[in-house]
Amino acid sequence: MSQPLIHLHGIDWTQAGRCRLRIADLTIHAGEKVAILGRNGAGKSSLLKLINGFASPDRGHVQVGGQSVFPVPPAQRLRQLRRKVGQVPQGLHLVSRLSVQDNVLVGGLAAMPLFRSCLRVFTPAELQAAEQAMAAVGVLHLRQVRADRLSGGERQKVAIARLLIQAPEVVLADEPTAALDPTAASEVIELLRAATRQTTLLTVVHQVDQVPLLADRVLGLRAGELVLDCPSQSLNTSLLGDLYG
Repeated sequence: MSQPLIHLHGIDWTQAGRCRLRIADLTIHAGEKVAILGRNGAGKSSLLKLINGFASPDRGHVQVGGQSVFPVPPAQRLRQLRRKVGQVPQGLHLVSRLSVQDNVLVGGLAAMPLFRSCLRVFTPAELQAAEQAMAAVGVLHLRQVRADRLSGGERQKVAIARLLIQAPEVVLADEPTAALDPTAASEVIELLRAATRQTTLLTVVHQVDQVPLLADRVLGLRAGELVLDCPSQSLNTSLLGDLYG
């Protein structure tokens, strides 16, 4: 078994009287591919937000790569965490006014000196890496097109190219095929698999038939509680009925 990469312990997070997450103990090892299932409001996106440091529980401990995410680390360590954790967020969060190339280059900002990242000054090597990443996902011909002029599938391809630049230790994908047509969804899944072949991948999955394509382990959440943890090949209609019923 590989080394533990993500560890959550004693997590308790309540908001407006409702349990957002309550997880006694969860460990994810380096290289694992994990699908997160559950009904709307079950806590799937909340779990990703705890791991990337974008939200904090009421109590508990969150670690990524041996680094504390909660309790909250100093700003510099949080910046280092941003280098380790890559995002393919729900809603296709690109910077609309920037070109495809500039959106891809954003993936490398956390690894740059702060003054260069603020001014968006890139070296020839960084520009070449962005070109290679765009070519790998098939959007090089769109390099100067503004992000707000892209289709949904093209925007997700740009998000995956951004991951290639970042080279994170773990990738968090929140329903990466949401609102995509079947052809675009298949393309995005294949690109995401290729981009994370050597990387830990956690994917919030809405369509259960995508689980075998994206994961070898399944976590199931219901009302903020972790109620299912099994190999993806063990997933069956009975387990799914218990989870969603």
